[in-house]
Amino acid sequence: MNNQETNHIYPIFDRMLGRADKEELLKQHGLMIWFTGLSGSGKSTITIALERELQQRGLLCRILDGDNIRSGINNNLGFSAEDRVENIRRIAEVGKLFVDTGIITLAAFISPNNEIREMAAGIIGKEDFLEIYVSTPLEECERRDVKGLYAKARRGEIKNFTGISAPFEAPTHPALSLDTSKLSLKESVDQLLDLILPKVIKK
Repeated sequence: MNNQETNHIYPIFDRMLGRADKEELLKQHGLMIWFTGLSGSGKSTITIALERELQQRGLLCRILDGDNIRSGINNNLGFSAEDRVENIRRIAEVGKLFVDTGIITLAAFISPNNEIREMAAGIIGKEDFLEIYVSTPLEECERRDVKGLYAKARRGEIKNFTGISAPFEAPTHPALSLDTSKLSLKESVDQLLDLILPKVIKK
């Protein structure tokens, strides 16, 4: 393959509309809001409520979570250390596409350590990445045990379960920390809106 051919493997990028064009159309800025925390901490509940509030303000959002990712693009991955990293890498790559289209993207994943979250931020772009730590204590998450996962993990039926048989590393400098054992859903969403709206509303 000669140099001329090499330089034009992806010529479509020369013709595609750019991010600024998409953001001008939508009248908003793309942003990734990445929720991390233990299973049962309230990540999905908060993202669903936040999406509704943002939509009511005329802002286009997309939620990415285990249900819509693991059942589709990542349905060939298990829960080994390698597969967990690949799971987050693919999520970040998909998230970057949404953000680059001007869409406010809400990702709710345990993503249990700083290294894996740093990888996601690096793929998406740190200037477009807000890390939200849903810091609900393990005791409260286990008390809720919405899906019965903690009980199974305690019985040894689920291996490498974060918080029980696998570690969770809390973010060192999250943009916001929300403890849903102390904050109501409305209080959590209001804090998020105060943080997000100035960043996404196009002036």
